[in-house]
Parts: sequence; C-alpha cells; structure tokens
Amino acid sequence: MVVVAGDTLPVGLDKTVAGLVKDAIKLGDFELKAGQVVTLTRPAGLKAARLVVAASGSSLKAARAAVAAALGQVKGRGVVHAAVTFVGFDAALTESLVEQTVLAANEAVYVYRATKPSAPAASKLDKITLLVGKEDAKAVKAGLTRGQAVANGIALARECANLPPNVATPTYLGEQAKALGRSHGLKVEVMDQKAIEKLGMGSFLSVAKGSVEAPRFIVARYEGAAKTQAPVVLVGKGITFDSGGISIKPGAGMDEMKFDMGGAASVLGTLRAVAELKPKINLVVIVAACENMPSGNAVKPGDVVTSMSGQTIEILNTDAEGRLILCDALTYAERFKPAVVVDVATLTGACVIALGGVRSGMYASDDELAASLSAAGEAALDPCWRLPLDDDYAEGLKSNFADVANVAGREGGSITAAKFLQRFASKYRWGHLDIAGTAWKGGAAKGGTGRPVGLLTHFVLSQVR
Repeated sequence: MVVVAGDTLPVGLDKTVAGLVKDAIKLGDFELKAGQVVTLTRPAGLKAARLVVAASGSSLKAARAAVAAALGQVKGRGVVHAAVTFVGFDAALTESLVEQTVLAANEAVYVYRATKPSAPAASKLDKITLLVGKEDAKAVKAGLTRGQAVANGIALARECANLPPNVATPTYLGEQAKALGRSHGLKVEVMDQKAIEKLGMGSFLSVAKGSVEAPRFIVARYEGAAKTQAPVVLVGKGITFDSGGISIKPGAGMDEMKFDMGGAASVLGTLRAVAELKPKINLVVIVAACENMPSGNAVKPGDVVTSMSGQTIEILNTDAEGRLILCDALTYAERFKPAVVVDVATLTGACVIALGGVRSGMYASDDELAASLSAAGEAALDPCWRLPLDDDYAEGLKSNFADVANVAGREGGSITAAKFLQRFASKYRWGHLDIAGTAWKGGAAKGGTGRPVGLLTHFVLSQVR
C-alpha cells in the first residue's frame, strides 16, 4: 500500500510504482486527490499480488483517512500481510504517521463477537510492514510502540463499552481492573458498598441504591516515578446502565445507555496504554461504577443528599446522575495531592447538541491545562474543544433547600454540569471531558469508539517531567 501526499507524484517514488500509478491516472481509474484509492491486481514488475495506492492531503488526519481507505480495500480479501509506505509527507510527521497506521489497522480488523456467535469471521490481515528509510528507524520504533499501546487501550475501552449491561456490570469493571493489575503489575483496590459507605459517599450511593447491582469504587495505580512525585489522576464515570432513574428516559434509544460507562472504560484503557509504555510518571485511575435504575429504593426528585465533601445536594432530576457519582470521586482524589485531575464522562446531551460527535467538550481550571489537553487531542487525532467556566453559569444551580442543586435550566447544560463538578475540585488543577458525543456511535455503526483513550494517553505522556 502506497499513501501519496500532494497532487503530483513525488520524485523519489519507486519508478515501477510511479509508472503503474501514471497508467491508472491515464485510464481514469485514479486521481491524485485526497480520498481517492485504487487497487491494481498482479501489478507488472512487483512481487506483490496487489498494489493499493491512496491519495492523501498533507495533514496527519488526511493520512489516517487514506490509510483507512487503503486497508478497506484489502481487509476482506484474504490478505494476510500488507506493506505500507508513505511518500510526499513531511519527515516530522513520521512518528505520528506510524502511530496512526497502527490504530487504523486495529480499527479495520475489529469485530465485536463476545455475545454474537454469528459475527463475521475475523479478518485474515495479521501483519503490517512499514517500508521506511534507515534515517526514520527511531521515529518509526517510537510510533509503533505508542500506537500499539494506545490501540490496546482502545480495544479494552471499546470492548467494555460494547458488552451488554447484564455482562458489563460494576462488578465486571472491578474484575477488569484487577485483571489489569495482575497483568501489568499495578496496585488495584476495588471497594464494595460497605467500604463506600464508610467513606461517606452519600451522593454516589444515592444513585446506586435504586439497583440490585452492587456499586464498585475502583482505584488503580501505576507507579513509574518517585513516590514524592505528585500523580496525574484520571476519574471515570462508570454508569453501566442509565435508565434515568425516577426521571426515566424515553424508551427509544435507551439500549445505548449501556455506553454511559464510556468514561470509566476510557480511563481503564488509558491505564493499560500507560502501563505498557512505562513512562516515568505516577498515574492514579479512579472509577465510580453503578447503575441508575428506578425502584422503590431509588432516589427521588426533591431528595437532599450529603456528598463526601460535606456539601448537600438537592436532586431535582435523577437523570443528572453522572455528576452525583463524580463529585464524590473528585473529593476522594484530594488524598493523592495530585498534580492534576481530569474527569471523563458521558455527561450531557447538551454537549452532543453543541459539538456533535467530532470533538469532546473540554473544561479546564487554567489556560495551561486547557492547552495541554487540546494539544494532546490534536496529536492523537482525538480532538476536544474548550468550553467556558464563567461563574455566571452557576447561578442556576442555587437551591433553597441544599448547598447546590444537581441541575440548572436547559440552557448551557454541559457548562452548568461542569460548574457543578468544579465545586468539588477546588483543591487542585482540574480538567473535565464531556464525551457524550464521542464515546460511541449510533445507527448502523452502533458501538463504542474507545475515545478518548488516545487524547488521555498523549496527555499523560505530556505530563512526564
């Protein structure tokens, strides 16, 4: 497979390949325009059975799309081994090009089959070879290493999200964290309801009590630096099924609420990626996991609960439950005296309306953190977009009966949710990613995306000092 940047053939392109591409252009089978791809069978002068040529723009995003298009030409045709080369690209992009090639290849061959015996057979594509010059060897090795680690993290996050909610329960997430601990040498603690009660997490437990599924509070640690170095802390929302509770959701599309643990899945996936890359940093991953269900025991609109921080919360809408479990997790994070805390959650439909499925919503307590998260997203092709945290947005969260209400009006819903969380994150640098639009896709392509594992992994690596 040859991925060509630009609208003319580069001078350094192999003469045989260049001749074949020129012939395809003359015949009208191919154009050097981004998005164009052609497959030549039994190409004269080459040992390969097929030559796939994909035209690309010069950007990393365009290259990733071209690689995906090229892989789409071969993944269902019994091809076992594919060789890939890039021509016409800036040498500075080599490491990132390789990383994105690995991710594109893993994406191309992924098929969910855990609960679907009739799923299509796995792709035979088993090996990708990168054709590069010796001068690029170091960059290629770095790209391969990071790409495979991120791919493994995405695979974990994606599979956890795609599993049905009667399988991927809070207990299951705890088991996955423990398995990760055993396989990667991590410290993992999974707390049950009694331990959560002992911590005084009244807000978290108010959500959990409507379900027969027991909650779990997961704390996992990767220790790659000195104990004296403050850790990066990632907090994931783990609502393994969200019915809305007493403020019940409409039936249409409710099955997709199994994806409401996308934040938890992504921070566990990031933990796996970081543990495989072994950077000199300390990382703590926290997951609050439970279901949000209606029952005689369920929390009701109008109830007032006491969070771990001591702040009381009037619950006006039980379908705004993610912030209720995250606020206690954010308070718990204080004990690690973190360098920075980033929480990740499929938090609001308002963020989907604002940003769609392209960029995750991003909030940050300072400009430097916002810039770091944004840069990580761009580098990983897992982008986010900063939204405001003006204090005026918190006006709607005032309550006559508690320190704070759990919802404001419909306007600026993603922002007011972030303002709620900010009340519990005042003792450290804090960021928040609202991934309601990016954690999964609906329709014919329904399934978890594994986002934002790429963004988070790049962010953690950027914090190495």
